[in-house]
Amino acid sequence: MMKGKCTPKKVSWLLLFIGGLNWGLVGAFDWNLVHALFGSVSWLERLIYVLVGLAALMSLMHCKCKTCMSCCGGSCGKKEGGDMMKK
Repeated sequence: MMKGKCTPKKVSWLLLFIGGLNWGLVGAFDWNLVHALFGSVSWLERLIYVLVGLAALMSLMHCKCKTCMSCCGGSCGKKEGGDMMKK
């Protein structure tokens, strides 16, 4: 699925997927999946919303770990140990 990505990047992607799916369901059917699953535990529902928000912020920042830097293939403009557009 996300071969070569670091664990935080995978978790972030999963949380963004859950958040996007939830917002799609809210917009299309006025049905909140997170509330339906965890509404009886309000602190857990709120924690999920916070984690999805943090995942969105994390996705805006570029991961600088060796795994992500070597797997991006230059698509982010950076390669491990090199400049952006070195020819």
